[in-house]
Amino acid sequence: MDTTNLFRLDGRVALVTGGSRGIGKMIAAGFIAQGARVYISSRKADACAATAAELGPNCIALPQDVSTVDGCRALAEAYAAKEGKLDILINNAGAAWAVPFEEFPEKGWDKVMDLNVKSPFFLTQALHPALKSAASRERPAKVINITSIDGQRLNPWETYSYHASKSALIYLTKRLAARMITDAINVTSIAPGAFASEMNRAARDHGDEVAHGIPAKRIGVDEDMAGAAIYLASRAGDYVVGDTITVDGGLVHAALGGSIDA
Repeated sequence: MDTTNLFRLDGRVALVTGGSRGIGKMIAAGFIAQGARVYISSRKADACAATAAELGPNCIALPQDVSTVDGCRALAEAYAAKEGKLDILINNAGAAWAVPFEEFPEKGWDKVMDLNVKSPFFLTQALHPALKSAASRERPAKVINITSIDGQRLNPWETYSYHASKSALIYLTKRLAARMITDAINVTSIAPGAFASEMNRAARDHGDEVAHGIPAKRIGVDEDMAGAAIYLASRAGDYVVGDTITVDGGLVHAALGGSIDA
């Protein structure tokens, strides 16, 4: 047994949606450090290009809005014009909406459910040929959905469509895994807790306060997220199929009570 290169990603190509900032950027940087070539996508072309420049020559900007099925297919076509195969897909692009129950609007439901559930499905479908081209039993291709601990337990905010979407994506991960494993493609998910990001402004702006409610007594940092993603994407995670890894400092599975926004 040789574990020397167990977590390396040399020669592999990844695509990370929502890759210009936050959790997507953490994962992209981690993959690049392990030897991968990474395409990052986001709807804001300038932000995408800036992050690619920051992360270096092994990071390529591929801007696209994946909030629609047409957008997902356009991204897959743009990717296919550059690469013949795809080793790792990170479905990370997402949205949240918090409004009191009595006022919660249809657009807050549809936008979140479309981007958080519909888009991962149809982007994976559109990239299926590229994933199959990379996949083998000896080295499966990987699809990693970024879900949330809000799909596993409640937070104190009225984020109705967000809770529903992340719960749905956790279960969609299992269903996709059952189908995709027949093509030597492993589908898994990561459920982050409190990480500083534009979506989780509580962790970003009030990290010390948020940390009091977490058993580990700190919010997540870049290495925590990158490490989980590298594990699943690399040889180390080749026998993990359909599961969701919770990366939250113990909030879901080791907390005695209370909750925070994540």
